[in-house]
Amino acid sequence: MTDATEVRVYVEEAPGQRREIEAPTDMSLSLMEVLKASGYDIQATCGGMALCATCHVEVLAGPALDEPGDEEMYMLETLPVLSPGSRLSCQIRITPRLDGLVVRLMPII
Repeated sequence: MTDATEVRVYVEEAPGQRREIEAPTDMSLSLMEVLKASGYDIQATCGGMALCATCHVEVLAGPALDEPGDEEMYMLETLPVLSPGSRLSCQIRITPRLDGLVVRLMPII
């Protein structure tokens, strides 16, 4: 059970297979940073500046997120594979309302 300073984020690694990650809400981390710290192979070439799209994830379920900003939308539009839930994980800040978020890492093509 997480406390008020942590949320649970789930990564779908295969259909029906989800890994739970606990993420602190009091460190101003991005989802990309939490995923990298949890051992996921995310290139994050631009360091979280929404300039490379190598941290592309698909949001599958969970709380509604804020709409993507202009920079994020521009990068998403350059991707060859896009889904309605596509987001850049570097642009998703870990906050208490993200508890229960489910994402899948998208391949870099």
